[in-house]
Amino acid sequence: MIKSELIEKIAETNPHLVQRDVEKIVNVIFEEITNALASNHRVELRGFGAFSVKHRPARTGRNPRTGEQVQVGEKFVPYFKTGKELRARLNPIEVAEVKPKTRRKAAVKAS
Repeated sequence: MIKSELIEKIAETNPHLVQRDVEKIVNVIFEEITNALASNHRVELRGFGAFSVKHRPARTGRNPRTGEQVQVGEKFVPYFKTGKELRARLNPIEVAEVKPKTRRKAAVKAS
């Protein structure tokens, strides 16, 4: 799904909202998430997931074409961790398939 499809879907499910207003709302949400990440804050959307920023230190990399070593500078990259509800919807497990974990007891040596 792309941004325009998201806007269209929200406008369809909320006929009392004008599509122009829905577009503004979606843009404000994305802008606020971006601003929070740029300020090194975490954004958590319960049930959906959490956005955060991870630091990647400088390192020595390789040019894949020539094999030559190149310096790669440090950078900050966005990171997304899915929420419990989203993971559950992506990976439905039937109750019958879930087996309880069994613990192995250590064998006790008779002396």
